[in-house]
Amino acid sequence: MNDALEIKAMRDASEHVVTILKSLANSDRLIILCHLSQQELNVSQIEHITQIHQPTLSQQLMMLRKSEVVSTRRDGKQIFYSIQDPKLVTILTTLYQLYCPKP
Repeated sequence: MNDALEIKAMRDASEHVVTILKSLANSDRLIILCHLSQQELNVSQIEHITQIHQPTLSQQLMMLRKSEVVSTRRDGKQIFYSIQDPKLVTILTTLYQLYCPKP
């Protein structure tokens, strides 16, 4: 490694980091978050583009809300989801660059 890890800093942040990693540890949630990294989406849009159907989608969105990974905004009857922490978008971009290389 180029820089020595500050273990105390990691210990202080470990609970938040583990929450983020748990949110990525499910393929449905990972795909949902990838789409949300591009734009805010409502439940119907998420269901359509991910092909994840109810009740699985509701269960995964509930987990992401409870872990405070996503935030919600209500507009009439629609609930819109977005990624709460921009650092998560950086993590998703890094994962994409590492594991989804262009041919």
